[in-house]
Amino acid sequence: MNCLKKFFQMGNPVKNAEQIELLRENNLLVSKTLAEVAKVIGEGVTGVQIDKLAEEFIRDHGAKPGFLGYDKFPNTLCVSVNNVVIHGIPNNIPFKDGDIVSVDCGTIYKGFVGDSAYTFTIGNVSQEAQQLVDVTRECLKRGVAQAVAGKRIGDISNAVQSYAESFGYGVVRDMVGHGIGTKMHEKPEVPNFGKAGQGKKLLRGMVICIEPMITMGSYKIFVDKTDKWSLYTHDGSWAAHFEYAVAIGATAPDILTTYDYIEAALKSRK
Repeated sequence: MNCLKKFFQMGNPVKNAEQIELLRENNLLVSKTLAEVAKVIGEGVTGVQIDKLAEEFIRDHGAKPGFLGYDKFPNTLCVSVNNVVIHGIPNNIPFKDGDIVSVDCGTIYKGFVGDSAYTFTIGNVSQEAQQLVDVTRECLKRGVAQAVAGKRIGDISNAVQSYAESFGYGVVRDMVGHGIGTKMHEKPEVPNFGKAGQGKKLLRGMVICIEPMITMGSYKIFVDKTDKWSLYTHDGSWAAHFEYAVAIGATAPDILTTYDYIEAALKSRK
């Protein structure tokens, strides 16, 4: 779940080995929950349906939904369709052929949290939409590659921004990635835009969520005045969103999230 500055809470950004394993447990559970979504999501399915499925799966595994009740958020999942960038509230409108749907999920388990997102394509999407999804996922990969001790936040930010903008895409400024631990949103902030070599130094054991939010057009967004949560692109262009939780390693990032379960579920349906 992306974060506004008002949500940030203090916490020790550096976790010990035991704490990192608890965070890994949470984020693997989020990954498995998103895989359950992958098994059913498609044309004619609704956000309400996958939200119910996700809540039941999380609770069946002894955890609690991380988003439900968070600052009064009403659901387990954020379900954001097409020009909704993030924080979409699940509804009863069926997904249509050609839609792209960002599904963001969180957990609370053993005193720690998990947080990850994946953008699904529904049926036959346009080449333009598929490229947006592919580029956003590559932005995530490139940002994560910078999550190494001695680097800086700006190295992650710049890796995301430079790749996205090379395709003429917008990089959302108003929402950022974040640290994660016993709270969903801890310091440091992890923007998707910035200059390499600048920002907070990355220390071994820090755990952060890297989550590119990329648009086909303008990076400007606005909040829905009715539900107070859904964030839309200002120009109506479509957006994609992916998110990993990552522990900063000495020589390589330690990715606590996996998309393997999701990809296996999607492949099994073909």
